[in-house]
Amino acid sequence: MQKTTLTCLIGATLLAAAIPALAQRDSPPSVGPAGAPKSAKTQVLEVGAKVLQGAAPMRGFDIYLVGFHPMKDAPELQMEAHHYCHQRNEDFAQCVLFDGNTADANMNGVEYIISAKAFALLPEAERKFWHPHNGEILSGQLVAPGIPEAAEKSLMKSKMNSYGKTWHTWNTGHEGHTGEALPLGEAKLAWSFNRDGEALPAMEQKRDRKLGIDSAAKRRDRTDLRALAQPQSGVDDLKGKFARPTTPIPGVADVKAAGK
Repeated sequence: MQKTTLTCLIGATLLAAAIPALAQRDSPPSVGPAGAPKSAKTQVLEVGAKVLQGAAPMRGFDIYLVGFHPMKDAPELQMEAHHYCHQRNEDFAQCVLFDGNTADANMNGVEYIISAKAFALLPEAERKFWHPHNGEILSGQLVAPGIPEAAEKSLMKSKMNSYGKTWHTWNTGHEGHTGEALPLGEAKLAWSFNRDGEALPAMEQKRDRKLGIDSAAKRRDRTDLRALAQPQSGVDDLKGKFARPTTPIPGVADVKAAGK
């Protein structure tokens, strides 16, 4: 991430902590893992580990994003996704995914984010795993709660034309479906929404209500980012796979449809 953008985000984070109106709202998980409560022995070991051991790999996971993921092979299975990301360099970020933003949230996946430049270097066979991000950004679905709007928009601008590779390892609850008590089965490849009408309205409304977000207003505010949008791979991968009507998102185009 460029130094100017990073400086803006750091300042925005401090400002958010100081202004109650910008405080992040809670989004608790809907399920918890099966198992017995922690024993006294386990709690003592945790305290000791906290004092004696470091957690260096977790430092830097300080960018918080919330969006939605459909499963690529079963797009009606959709979930709210809370990303905690570390920007390793200008072209690569890595994120741990949770089903909420509270202390008891369940880790249910991972996402890697790369720039358009890095995506262009991938072999053709690999590209089917990477979903485009322009639809999420221009629709107002992808948000960074708790920071000023100017900082959020700067962050979204830096992610235009990027791609994500997302694996969900635990079904902690798809919209309208109860989650599992443990991570079962194979990891599922997630995708992005690239047309209006693909995401379940109830899921979007629930997220916005919990976090105090106006997705429609964010969409209007990001209209000028359309000028930066390039046709992307994977935009039409879920086209026609929904029972309800869908329509294009202005500025979002598939590379193949654009003839590039």
